[in-house]
Amino acid sequence: MKKYKVGIIGATGMVGQRFATLLENHPWFEVVCLAASPRSKGKAYKDAVGAKWAMKKPIPESMKDMIIYDASADINEIASQVDFCFCAVDMKKDEIKALEESYAKAECPIVSNNSAHRSTPDVPMVVPEINPEHIEIIEAQKKRLGTKRGFIAVKSNCSLQSYVPALHPLMKYGVTKALACTYQAISGAGKTFETMPEIVDNVIPFIGGEEEKSEQEPLKIWGKIEGDKIVNSSTPSITTQCLRVPVSDGHTAAVFVSFENKPSKEEILTAWKEFSGVPQELKLPSAPKQFLNYFTEDNRPQAKLDRELEGGMAVSIGRLREDSQYDYKFVCLSHNTLRGAAGGAVLMAELLAAKGYFD
Repeated sequence: MKKYKVGIIGATGMVGQRFATLLENHPWFEVVCLAASPRSKGKAYKDAVGAKWAMKKPIPESMKDMIIYDASADINEIASQVDFCFCAVDMKKDEIKALEESYAKAECPIVSNNSAHRSTPDVPMVVPEINPEHIEIIEAQKKRLGTKRGFIAVKSNCSLQSYVPALHPLMKYGVTKALACTYQAISGAGKTFETMPEIVDNVIPFIGGEEEKSEQEPLKIWGKIEGDKIVNSSTPSITTQCLRVPVSDGHTAAVFVSFENKPSKEEILTAWKEFSGVPQELKLPSAPKQFLNYFTEDNRPQAKLDRELEGGMAVSIGRLREDSQYDYKFVCLSHNTLRGAAGGAVLMAELLAAKGYFD
């Protein structure tokens, strides 16, 4: 695999920082360009981030002295240096939409962590193990944008990255409805305990926009390409509640599910154990060897113990049992800034690279 030159747009934020640490020494991708808001322009990365650096690892040596570009004003200059960019900016939704389209029209493919284009019908929203075929819609998108190689691909919201992978291998039994209550880490809000003191000894029962995303986005992931757009699936019926909890990293979900053809507990456990996808077949660098991992202990999975499983790219499941209202219930966990954000986007970029979309 050739080495692709990569930019990070929104490099100073928490997800941008996570991109930086993940891409340090990546076998396929080399970061050559960093961009952020106008106030960071012209500063070295280490100075632009300063005390806001929130990762356990230090700022990558290869990036700390890179001079920051203006993400909006320097699009053409950035596009001329890279094969594609990762995007994780903190802006209004309409501004993000316009920004990402501007990069695409400058013939710079965008792999986005943002939500702005998730409902755009010809923009693929991909969990690589679940719906890799959705990247085929990119050709229709390029026609609409009038581009040769520029396009936008997005990853889904972090809140559903624990329970949708667990439900997916069970779809063959006809999942009719699912209820998921998510208990979400503060890093999902770009916060640490220092910057979010109100979360200590507390649970906040509202995260703006999160429940709508958690209920709607899975239907696009399970949708089908029809002509020049992705048409959402009409089933299953999903309802969610999303709570912010005092955990640094790792989103937990309590899931309830009903089926047309109720499987046995053993069939569910086998489906999880045997499930793998295109990333595992292609041996993509960031792909977990075992995507879904079931814990038999009553007190697992736990965020503190299990969020880093397989570099934070695996999903942990536990407590599968029959339910009095639904057919079954279980608990899931995924690392929200790794599998749920930057790591999931890097894995999607690896899939796109392996399929020739950056060439």
